[in-house]
Amino acid sequence: MHFQLTDEQRALRDGTRDLLAGRFGRDALRGAVERPEVDRALWRELGAAGLFSLCLPEAAGGIGLGLPEAVVVFEECGRALLPGPLVATFLAAGDVPGAASGEAVVTRPFGGLVPWLDAADVVRGETAGAEPLTSVDPLTPLHRVPGDQRQTTAAATLLYAAEQLGSAGRTLETAVQHARDREQFGQPVGAFQAVKHLCAEMLVRVEVARAAVYAASVTRDPVEIAAAELLADEAAVQGARDCLQVHGGMGFTWEADVHLHLKRAWVRAELGGSARAAEDVLAAAL
Repeated sequence: MHFQLTDEQRALRDGTRDLLAGRFGRDALRGAVERPEVDRALWRELGAAGLFSLCLPEAAGGIGLGLPEAVVVFEECGRALLPGPLVATFLAAGDVPGAASGEAVVTRPFGGLVPWLDAADVVRGETAGAEPLTSVDPLTPLHRVPGDQRQTTAAATLLYAAEQLGSAGRTLETAVQHARDREQFGQPVGAFQAVKHLCAEMLVRVEVARAAVYAASVTRDPVEIAAAELLADEAAVQGARDCLQVHGGMGFTWEADVHLHLKRAWVRAELGGSARAAEDVLAAAL
């Protein structure tokens, strides 16, 4: 079995990265932090690029690709910290008019939380009595749904894991670049053993999570999806924490983007499903 991306999948990854870099660069990211709202023009551009219709059959106006390709695209979305209810809109593309084209913004409860409830055109699922929360992530407004509504679909869990993977990859790149550029005592901080170890551990977590997420997108096995969720959450959360350590004191400032990855990783971990539930799935399979 080949575990590397095909030429077509690489082209899809690179195209998505270029689109997001040109349309949602650092200035746009910082603007979104100050004004957290769904960029409707960008949402329509994503729809026109086929992000939401990626897995719809061609007969239905989609691109006709599969879950592995969706994972590749959502990994890039996580890398860019793209805001908005991407997962819910993607999963609604075949059912909700306007979702595939990006004309409609769709949300739904995930893990007992509802992201972007006030910004959505369509809400799938019961949200009566939803209460607004002060979200730790300034890029993800949240409401909490009362009662026992914590079920998250396997596809949603895997797509959130893909976003976590993208974020973990980005914080790894950021840490390594800083370790090369920042000098102390006449040499790059990356020459110090403690920093080397942090970067090496980040790399291991990213690559293990990537293998798990990619494999689960092919097999769709619930046990492998649970493992992918746990590994991707760990790679994103711990990777952002280690990236903060590599940056030192400046990493904890508002001006640095590292804290945005950490805060988004915390929120995604809840939206993707509880760690306890994923652990129970793995334990039952042993």
